[in-house]
Amino acid sequence: MLMIYANPESQQAVADHGDAVMAEVDALMKELGASGELVGGQALEGPGAARTVKVRGGVPAVTDGPFLEAKEFLAGYLIVECASVERATEIAARWPDARLCAMEVRPIIDEV
Repeated sequence: MLMIYANPESQQAVADHGDAVMAEVDALMKELGASGELVGGQALEGPGAARTVKVRGGVPAVTDGPFLEAKEFLAGYLIVECASVERATEIAARWPDARLCAMEVRPIIDEV
């Protein structure tokens, strides 16, 4: 899984150069689709739309906003099926958000 992180500065950079950034994303998505490596992905609403759920002593507590206060937040994700973690890292390095904020590469546990 490639997790896309953002912060206010990276969001502003995307807003300032939206067409160029989206053209990069579109080209990479087409390439990954053609190679069969793209499984799926989605952009996420910002942390202001988050709800945090904690259950303590059997009682759920729901609060608005993210669990932790942070400068960076999870902005979206891609699931790719690659031959190696090195290939996934190569793809993450090409994603615009790797330049603008950060990308995290994390293997998905195969429970089958």
